[in-house]
Amino acid sequence: MASTLVATKFSTPRSRGALVPRPRLTSLLDTGAEATLTLISAPAGFGKTTVLAAWLARTSTEPRTVAFVSLDESDSHASSFWLYVVTALDAAAPGVGAGVLPLLAAGQPTTRTVLAAVLNEVGARPTEVDLILDDYHLADGADVAEGMTFLLEHRPPNLHVVVSTRADPNLPLARLRARGELVEIRARDLRFTAHETASYLTDVGDRPVTPDQVSALESRTEGWVAALQLASLSMQGRDDVGDFIAGFTGTDRHVVDYLADEVLSRQSDEVRDFLERTSILDVLGGDLCDAVLERTGSRAMLERLERANLFLVPLDDHRTWYRYHHLFADVLRAHLRSDQPNVIAGLHLRASSWYDETGEPVPAVRHALAAGDISRAADLIEVATPTLQRNRQEATLRRWLDDVPDEVVQRRPVLAISFVGALMSSNEFGDVERRLREIERQLPAIHARLAPDADATAQPRSQVVAVDLTELARIPAAIELYWAGLSLVSGDFPATHLHAGRAIEAATADDDVVRAGAAGLSGLAHWAGGELDEALRSYRTCIDGLRRAQHISDAVGCYLTVAEIQIAQGRLREAQATYDEALRVAAGTSGEAPRGTADVHVGLAQVALERGDLETARAQLASARGLGEGHGLPQYAYRSRAVAAMLAESEGDLTGALALVDEAQQVYLGDFSPNVRPLHAVAARLQIRLDDLGAVERWAHDHDVTASQELSYLREFEHVTLAETMLARGSDRGDRAALVDTERLLQRLLDAATAGGRDSTTIEVLVLQALATDAGGEQRAAVAILDRAVRLAEPEGQVRTFVRHRTLLTPLVEALVEDPDAAPFSKTLLAACQAPTARPPAHGTAPARESTASGSLVEPLSARELEVLRLLDTELDGPEIAQQLFVSINTMRTHTKSIYTKFGVSNRRAAVRRGRELGLLA
Repeated sequence: MASTLVATKFSTPRSRGALVPRPRLTSLLDTGAEATLTLISAPAGFGKTTVLAAWLARTSTEPRTVAFVSLDESDSHASSFWLYVVTALDAAAPGVGAGVLPLLAAGQPTTRTVLAAVLNEVGARPTEVDLILDDYHLADGADVAEGMTFLLEHRPPNLHVVVSTRADPNLPLARLRARGELVEIRARDLRFTAHETASYLTDVGDRPVTPDQVSALESRTEGWVAALQLASLSMQGRDDVGDFIAGFTGTDRHVVDYLADEVLSRQSDEVRDFLERTSILDVLGGDLCDAVLERTGSRAMLERLERANLFLVPLDDHRTWYRYHHLFADVLRAHLRSDQPNVIAGLHLRASSWYDETGEPVPAVRHALAAGDISRAADLIEVATPTLQRNRQEATLRRWLDDVPDEVVQRRPVLAISFVGALMSSNEFGDVERRLREIERQLPAIHARLAPDADATAQPRSQVVAVDLTELARIPAAIELYWAGLSLVSGDFPATHLHAGRAIEAATADDDVVRAGAAGLSGLAHWAGGELDEALRSYRTCIDGLRRAQHISDAVGCYLTVAEIQIAQGRLREAQATYDEALRVAAGTSGEAPRGTADVHVGLAQVALERGDLETARAQLASARGLGEGHGLPQYAYRSRAVAAMLAESEGDLTGALALVDEAQQVYLGDFSPNVRPLHAVAARLQIRLDDLGAVERWAHDHDVTASQELSYLREFEHVTLAETMLARGSDRGDRAALVDTERLLQRLLDAATAGGRDSTTIEVLVLQALATDAGGEQRAAVAILDRAVRLAEPEGQVRTFVRHRTLLTPLVEALVEDPDAAPFSKTLLAACQAPTARPPAHGTAPARESTASGSLVEPLSARELEVLRLLDTELDGPEIAQQLFVSINTMRTHTKSIYTKFGVSNRRAAVRRGRELGLLA
């Protein structure tokens, strides 16, 4: 059970054979399957989970998909809660969480970003999906409630939520109730009726009772299922059943205490002691219990307890792991506190030691905290931190920050700096400066502690505390590293370089991670400032350090940055070589491919697209998808969609490309890298090609993009997009003044890109300049400008920029080819521009018609829509078609709807029939 997620929390409760039939509750749950929310709310022991188990075990007449999560206190953190929920949904309906699970594991995305993507995927599924959250009260809180409210308000029609809880959740119940979207099952519904009580005691409990005794017990328990179960156990072996029932009185709490006394008092001392002492554990296993109790034979005892039906719930099919029924565990812990209060701390400490020895730091820390041994917990956290950071588990460190008192953290600089890193990785920068200042005030004590003559065993309160002096020695450099990171996110690039240099100077001889991190931060600052050659040098240094430290996933991530910069410089061959080197480094690791490998294939697809090699791009995206999200970095979800959108655009499928960009924006996860190619601007460029200039002008207004602004590399992509917008508007209207303004902006952009060595932007601006000059009636000058762009693109075989504008650019390329002095590459570009790929009409012209012997289409299908149509004429279902095309189910549905609209049909069969009539299908 050493995985990050506890697999048994996804196991649906099993329905035991000997249950009282309760059709009225099953009927209520069936009704709730058509509502937004089914709320099962009742105190402990009312059989909520049992009712769910019986409902899930029923035979349903319609196909339903069930995603089940058994929640606990650790899920009160939104990051943990949604990681479990999305994982459950993805396991039940594979693929719905593929794009966001790596983001959740990294602990960085906003809840709404995650839910928007997941709800879109669920809504595209053909089956009904039931999301069941058991023991919700253990996770309920403001952070979780906000996301749950969003889910309920935006859930697709085929998603139904069932919440089982001991207390009403912090959700908009009144609003749902008023809309008729809430089905409620309360304690009054769950209480056993007299008939059900009799059935339970007679048939399940195998205890003959008279009608008067049933009535008395039903009255005294008020149908409380747990009390009935405990009463049935207490009656076993009794001859005085009548007297027992007659004396059975009291409030719910007293009833539980009384029955627990009766049950526990009938157990041997050995069993009772085992039950009470192991109640401190969330899960029960033979070896774990042996260690905690300092005994042997616990596995046999657990099997014995299960056979005796002593509220033991198996968590796997092998009977290796169990837990106590929650109510019974509460009672056992209460008795433990009463009977043996002095042993509790020792039990928790031994549990902590067992988990520590088995390599499970998270429960080891939890039990140390429960024992009140904050010092041990802090020691464990310090030891675990390097591994957790290497494995990108900063979210776990962030949760521990809330559990360790500030006064402890303040005396432990290693712990304090670890928490600083966790905060920064979670994009929580507000408290970082204060914490860094506190650690800086400890530097004299740190140096004294590290002095050769320091007494390693003496750690008075005036001194700092550290488990590992090696980690303590890294503190000065780490402080400067995080100052550099804080300066970067605030946009203070000179300060970033200053602190990065200090971090490198302060780093210990073997601290490759800090030196690499400092070089990387400095490289990011150079990149954001448009200093691309300097950024590359810094990143190469960073990669070397990370490889020495065996941080391979981080190194692969740095290769991606290097290649992205090289693409911006127009050095496609170098970018290809960088990606190939990254694959070689990844392949040299033991075990499976490291995280980031899938991103490398996405990058290779982008290089292929820049060269106009669509087949290679498809193959590389297929390789990335084959590796899966688990081999991607947190940014993979949006990166893969953004490049898939580039492919769709190259195929002429502009609507599909825009849908993919929208998906990419929903799962976008920023990091310290400058956002030099914002997705909102990518979407605007597609809207230009779709002739939706109104939407593009709104984009420019919303993002404050104007032609009069001072230019910067950070916003260069947006300003080029604005120039393209101005060109389209000026061309449509024949507005010479607007074209002059466009040419002014383009000249400023050209000067900046040329000075910065950004050939990719230079080529793009030259192409737009040629089009603007041509629109002004100066074709000869336009061809000369185009020739300059072609000569710059020729060495690297850069094609995509020209093909994007081929509707208007082809006549200029044709004129250039006729010039005997033209670059030979112009002929390659002309062939690419004339290739038979579906494309939208030019501004101001009517859509092209596609005629066949059987009829005609006003608007032809795009290349991707033709692929979808051909797959609709197969046995594949929607998710399988999406997988075949390497797109999301939502994007596949967008294509399908577009086909239906163009064909004037409303279903798949009619679309296939129409396709055959038009000669598009065999």
